[in-house]
Amino acid sequence: MCLLLGATGVGKTLLLKRLQLCQRDGTDLGEPPVTLPTVGTNLTDLTLRKKRVTVRELGGCMGPIWPSYFVDCYSVIFMVDSANITQISSSCVQLLSVLAAEPLQTASVLVLFNKDLPCTMTLGEMKSLFRMDDIIASAPQSITTLELSARSGEGLQDVL
Repeated sequence: MCLLLGATGVGKTLLLKRLQLCQRDGTDLGEPPVTLPTVGTNLTDLTLRKKRVTVRELGGCMGPIWPSYFVDCYSVIFMVDSANITQISSSCVQLLSVLAAEPLQTASVLVLFNKDLPCTMTLGEMKSLFRMDDIIASAPQSITTLELSARSGEGLQDVL
């Protein structure tokens, strides 16, 4: 199982819908679909890195009970809204909490910096603010970071 985590409103549902479209229709994604904040969980089957994967998206409002879903999880996609500067510190705390969880010590982690709205910071500046180099150096997990736009589709192929 792969968990898709992140604060409310970072674009997790849109990401899943876009990844499904990208797999089915290739590069022509069209207009972004309408999404609503997830209350609860969504299960989606995707082919990521040429493997069939079930992705469980957990709503951001479910943060306090995320740990109950960590058992049998072998990978985590953690999404950050790069355009929402006020949410960066809480997203960092959430990520650190996820990385510290005992059941996830061997999980691979993909941190996605989602830029759906204009953002004045570059990926390097965002990673610096997030202290990604320190997090990667101290975490036992293998961590990869990518920048994408779930709205436009830019960077989606790198996730697949």
